[in-house]
Amino acid sequence: MEKGYGYLLTTADIVRSKKYWDAKMTEGETMSYTINHFTKGDKMATQIRKMIFEKFSMVDSPWIVSDSYIDWFDVDKNQAKENARTWWSTEGTFTPEMNGNAIQVLPDTELLEIRKYAIMEAGSKFVPTQH
Repeated sequence: MEKGYGYLLTTADIVRSKKYWDAKMTEGETMSYTINHFTKGDKMATQIRKMIFEKFSMVDSPWIVSDSYIDWFDVDKNQAKENARTWWSTEGTFTPEMNGNAIQVLPDTELLEIRKYAIMEAGSKFVPTQH
């Protein structure tokens, strides 16, 4: 992304998005795990989905998101754009409120709810049903 553009989001902002998890769990590298999770009940595939959730939830630094993806997230776009400008102008040293990994920042009940979605449900509508 070109310097000065985009939206600055926290890991909590990212993790809260079901659209993000649907996309993440159906990327080329993860789709086979998603298919096996839903069609075969494959415990290893489910475990890998859990590891994917944990990997992305543990990111401590803020994220820069482009115009193409900002609508996936339920955030104040004006504030996120302003935070990005500040982040760029401080050469990446600015950190927004609620920054840090989502596992430490989000309330337990919210984290459990989104964790369940990401691991057990994300991407299901993209898996071909077997006849």
